[in-house]
Amino acid sequence: MLITTARLLSHLSDANWIIFDCRHDLFKPKRGAELYQAGHIPGAYFAPVDTALSGAKNGANGRHPLPKAGDFGVFLARHGVTAATQIVAYDDVGGQYAARLWWLARWIGLTKVGVLDGGIPKWVADGHPVTTDFSAPRAGGLVTARPDEAQVVSVAEVLDAVTAGNAHVLDARTPERFRGEVEPVDPVAGHIPSARNRPFKANLNPDLTLQSPAELKREFEALLGEWHPADVVHQCGSGITACVNLFAMEHAGLTGSKLYAGSWSEWIADPLRPIARG
Repeated sequence: MLITTARLLSHLSDANWIIFDCRHDLFKPKRGAELYQAGHIPGAYFAPVDTALSGAKNGANGRHPLPKAGDFGVFLARHGVTAATQIVAYDDVGGQYAARLWWLARWIGLTKVGVLDGGIPKWVADGHPVTTDFSAPRAGGLVTARPDEAQVVSVAEVLDAVTAGNAHVLDARTPERFRGEVEPVDPVAGHIPSARNRPFKANLNPDLTLQSPAELKREFEALLGEWHPADVVHQCGSGITACVNLFAMEHAGLTGSKLYAGSWSEWIADPLRPIARG
């Protein structure tokens, strides 16, 4: 799951390892491609968050709905991925976008997929090379997408759980967004009633590497209390940063949690859904 910079460096020439650059900026959609062109890990391909890692928006399904499983499989296959490939995803913000690719790949049935610990900032800090060379397409890719729908929770299921008083929602947004004090992205502030807050950055060390499994396990267990990990539903603003919490729990051995992909931006699309603040 978690790939060190040293390990990735040792596999740069390995044809069975394929790297994806997932850098993105919510407020500057072209920024990720610009950063990739300015310098990326040798051999890496660019994975655009708004297209490759997201599906079509219809005004009611959130800002980053899931792509169709088959479409995502085709994207990976175009870059040479097969079931035997070791996929490595990275970004520059501690896994916020790389974890989305990790989750999507596992969702469609791939198992050999990891996130670069510390991303490209750690890669550069460790003295490893970057390049502006274009990464040539690879032949031989083949991905048969078999989406595991048990990993996904729908808005209807979340609403039913909230109504019944047994929701186990973990919100990855910043505390001030969770409390509804500010909302720089979506038109309505607040959170899903009964949700608990775990900002995704709480999983990171100052150098953007992930905390140790033992520390993550301690912190998540303290937060979750009586909640069983397999009952936890992760959400954020649009289903992106939620994947960091899901990744961190898996890394800590707290397995089986799920993703509410539509997240807050889908939840507020219907004004009849309840909202909590504070």
